[in-house]
Amino acid sequence: MDLLLVEDKDSFRRLLSQALAGSLWKVEAVADPQAALRALEARPFQVLVTDLRLPGMSGLELIRRARRLHPSLRVVLMSAFGEPKDIVEAMRLGADDFLPKPFDLDAFLALLDRLRALVGAPPPDPAEPWIANSPAMQVLDAALRQAAATRLPVVFRGPRGAGRERSARRLHTLRHPAGPYLSLPAATLGPEGPDPRSLQLLEGGTLFLGGLEHLAPTAAGPLARAMDSESGRRLDWLGSVDAGGLLAPEIAERLGALELRVPALAERREDLLALTRLLLDQAARLEGRPTPWLERSAERQLLEHSWPGNVRELEVLVGRTLLFYEGRAIRAFPDLGLGLEAPLCLAWPEPAGLEAMLKAVAHAAEAQLLLRAMGVAGGDLPRAAGALGLTVRTLAQRLREHAIPLEDGGSTAACPNLGEGTPSRKAP
Repeated sequence: MDLLLVEDKDSFRRLLSQALAGSLWKVEAVADPQAALRALEARPFQVLVTDLRLPGMSGLELIRRARRLHPSLRVVLMSAFGEPKDIVEAMRLGADDFLPKPFDLDAFLALLDRLRALVGAPPPDPAEPWIANSPAMQVLDAALRQAAATRLPVVFRGPRGAGRERSARRLHTLRHPAGPYLSLPAATLGPEGPDPRSLQLLEGGTLFLGGLEHLAPTAAGPLARAMDSESGRRLDWLGSVDAGGLLAPEIAERLGALELRVPALAERREDLLALTRLLLDQAARLEGRPTPWLERSAERQLLEHSWPGNVRELEVLVGRTLLFYEGRAIRAFPDLGLGLEAPLCLAWPEPAGLEAMLKAVAHAAEAQLLLRAMGVAGGDLPRAAGALGLTVRTLAQRLREHAIPLEDGGSTAACPNLGEGTPSRKAP
């Protein structure tokens, strides 16, 4: 992982660089903020460590500009003269921690280990909306709050697209709001089991294994041993399984202590309008346009539909409707119940050279083809991979590249995207 160190005192810059020599960090050390900005413009870094007082620009201004260039950048501010107001401002700008000089090198290295975990397995956004107006979701919400007071492993059972992984993210946020979180499809685990380095990264956080009914028989034993390992005992284990799916016996012994049911969208009538308004707002923001409102006729359509495709179907419907609606109000959803026979439709790419535009269109088309394959397969990852001529791991990687949640990848509707072909992940 790449770390940018900004320190104007030569001796201290050399000391910190030497402390990180031979570690997992690839360090670029500079003496002034202008050199730091040039480095950030040239390539991405995962972590920025900067002094507060720098020649020509304060560390606070550097943080502000650096996070404009790389919003996900992790930041550590250090200073021998840090005023409380400076620390507060640094945290407001997105700094992860403050180190008062002089500091112990072991404490510095421990802080970087924590940031490495958050870079490799970033925690979910604690502000991610959670809509639970319906009685079925209120039951789940109460169960999640009870589970949050324990470290029990939890399995989320329910239909694909209902929001099982969203429920897992909710539980993680209640338990460890700043802890690392990693989601892996169980079908991608081989006979070697989970990567031990990932388990070490996740200490104090959560590993979610989606689709445990697809866990290969040869992977069950290694996964059980990983759960029993020293690193495995230092993290929380969550998983999901289809409504009628079965867990391997050795996994059921360890992961089946608490099972929570995630209701299908058809059971969440009281949540439908709130979910739709949320998805409309998110899609409209991506397009840079005002959020349209729903007229009563459109609301009635939503409430009368059977929703066999769960939340993902609703998200696709909203995206497609917004693509073709130009007014400020949505009176009807003309594509409600749209199936696989619907045409492939893509947003126009940003004006650029022909090659760049073709590349953008191909990227958007790939996302829709992946969604369609997952829809035909009913969300079954191995079946979709076979139909596409890909390995399960390759398909999982492609879905991750397009930010398509595996738990919600089983929609059969068309045109899920606006803009760059990447479906939103915000709805529960």
